[in-house]
Amino acid sequence: MSTPYQQAPQQAQGAAYGAYTSPIPVRPATLGDALASEWTKIRSVRSTMWTLGVLIVLVLGIGLLAAVAVNSSDSHMGDTPVVSLGFYGVLLGSICVITLGVLTIASEYGTGMIRTTLTACPSRARILTAKAVVFFLLSFVIVTASTFLVAMFQTSMVTSGRQPSGGELLKATVGVGLYISTLGLLSLAIGALIRHSAGAITVMIGVVLLPLVLALFMFSPSLDSVRQALFQYSIPSQLAVFYGASVTDSGPHGWMPLLILAGVTAVALGGAFAALGRRDV
Repeated sequence: MSTPYQQAPQQAQGAAYGAYTSPIPVRPATLGDALASEWTKIRSVRSTMWTLGVLIVLVLGIGLLAAVAVNSSDSHMGDTPVVSLGFYGVLLGSICVITLGVLTIASEYGTGMIRTTLTACPSRARILTAKAVVFFLLSFVIVTASTFLVAMFQTSMVTSGRQPSGGELLKATVGVGLYISTLGLLSLAIGALIRHSAGAITVMIGVVLLPLVLALFMFSPSLDSVRQALFQYSIPSQLAVFYGASVTDSGPHGWMPLLILAGVTAVALGGAFAALGRRDV
């Protein structure tokens, strides 16, 4: 004798479905998750390897060549500290940091990856914060390590110049690392505002080089004050302050160039946060 089929009540079936829980743990995303994601991105793309690789080559290569040239010419550097020879390599290497700073965010707009990024983490402020933190720390470590190595080589190779004091060595390594990393952070903010890699890189190269170039061609006496201000506040002149080789006798000295650049970068980052929160992708 067959048993008639008895259908379970609909309410019981609904309760069974509603009681299901996923075995995968679910928790709210945090800034730490965003930092881990951005670290994975920045270390896995080829642009990071090439830009930072060229940066290291320029800082070490030009720094060592300058030391060899001074030794072979038997010239005396006077009261200028030996570590000032590292200025030329860092100035050229700053272009690599600028490029990487722009590509850290602008390349995602070019490829459309920014949509995936913001889908995975809808908090746009968290994404930009994570990008800024990861980029700043990476560039600071690389630049500081490179400048420290070249400073050690120069102080051991060049005997015709003045050996740097502890404060001068700190400014030529940690100070330069902070300044160049902040300049790269400014580039990241400009990249977030413009959302175009080539355009943002062009703007940043203009910011670095244009004031000094304009000052060189201001021959009119009526423009003396403007020319002096451009000399004093141009990026190369302020970077030279950290090497004790300022272009002018007046203008920012000590750690003031870093504070000026940090203020400008803070304003640009504020604009980038506001623009990223309002604009579509």
